[in-house]
Amino acid sequence: MQPRVDLISLGVRSVDASRRFYVDGLKWPVHREVPGEVLFIQANHGLLLSLWDAGQMRSEAATDPPAGIPCITLSHNLGSAAEVDVVMADAETAGATIVAAAKTQPWGGYTGYFADPDGYRWEVAFNPTWAVDAGGRVTL
Repeated sequence: MQPRVDLISLGVRSVDASRRFYVDGLKWPVHREVPGEVLFIQANHGLLLSLWDAGQMRSEAATDPPAGIPCITLSHNLGSAAEVDVVMADAETAGATIVAAAKTQPWGGYTGYFADPDGYRWEVAFNPTWAVDAGGRVTL
């Protein structure tokens, strides 16, 4: 598996409040948005920050952090669903705990989630619309 992080997802209590902070307050540009559900911000070359409704995130990513600890996942995007299956199997062999088996998601992608030995959640994903141009801008 090539080491990289393509997407950092934060489970937020209120996407609207997070929008006011990051977009209105800090002036970070919106890359893409599904109002009330998720907000994507281009954070760096080929890297997106996702501000995701915590309840929806917990449901898809099987994240259940201790009380008072925010939800967070790190995402590794691949070129096909078959590659996701390989990386998920490699992670499990290396000692990861599979917390959500890879499956096709309602938004059209294919994702699985594993926890590393400390419990940090990794999303392994194939998103058919994900592309990064030469300037580092992500298409989603």
